[in-house]
Amino acid sequence: MRQLLDRVFNAVGYLAGIFMVGTLLAVLTSILGRLIPAFDLPGADAYAGYCMACSSFLALAPTLRRGEHIRVTLLLNQLPAGPRRMLDILCHVVAVGISGALAWYAIRLVVQSREFFDISTGLDATPLWIPQLGMALGTTLLAAAFVGDLILLLRGEALRDASADNELIRVE
Repeated sequence: MRQLLDRVFNAVGYLAGIFMVGTLLAVLTSILGRLIPAFDLPGADAYAGYCMACSSFLALAPTLRRGEHIRVTLLLNQLPAGPRRMLDILCHVVAVGISGALAWYAIRLVVQSREFFDISTGLDATPLWIPQLGMALGTTLLAAAFVGDLILLLRGEALRDASADNELIRVE
């Protein structure tokens, strides 16, 4: 199951990268539209924002799984192994709760936007549930990643720590 989730997280990470490129293309289109009036694409700024939001939310779970999120381990590193493990589990339980609530409300927002035919106020008049899907999917996968990490911690397994991958380079 863990390998399947890792494949999903990797795929979503690539999708986040595609949306980042989409942000660039939308911004460039907007700039060209200002320089060349015949090339104007109404709503290009809005699409840049949609792509940026999708990219940000979709990248949450893969980043967590790779251990690249910022973790303040100042307190954790000062504790003995037993209390450190308990505090880490407690932090992950809280993270599951918060990310689960965020995912719940993000999904609810998509459903309500679709039910009420909510559209953007800009010139593009995009149905808002479409760009909101990225936020809902990203927060749901983040919650799943936290659940997966919590299960690993409860089993007594170590989480991947990105700081362990970085070796100090000594100049002599």
